[in-house]
Amino acid sequence: MTGSKIPSIKIEVLDFLATCPSAQQVLDFRTSETLQERLRYLLQQNQERTLTLDENAELDEMQYLNHLMAMLKAKIRIKMMEIK
Repeated sequence: MTGSKIPSIKIEVLDFLATCPSAQQVLDFRTSETLQERLRYLLQQNQERTLTLDENAELDEMQYLNHLMAMLKAKIRIKMMEIK
């Protein structure tokens, strides 16, 4: 990765949720390509066992927030099925 500043997944998700998105917008949400690229990099480094402590913490945060968003999307899908 270059030395450019990578946006935080926490900030990106919080900024998105602060817009009071509709259920469909939450279902459609994906992190930026920059963050997806960063995740791929961290996963590769993890596979090669070359993560620094900071990178490991960053990967943990990304995985936690991805899991949180997946659970939110699942709950929304369940609610939408109940309404139909």
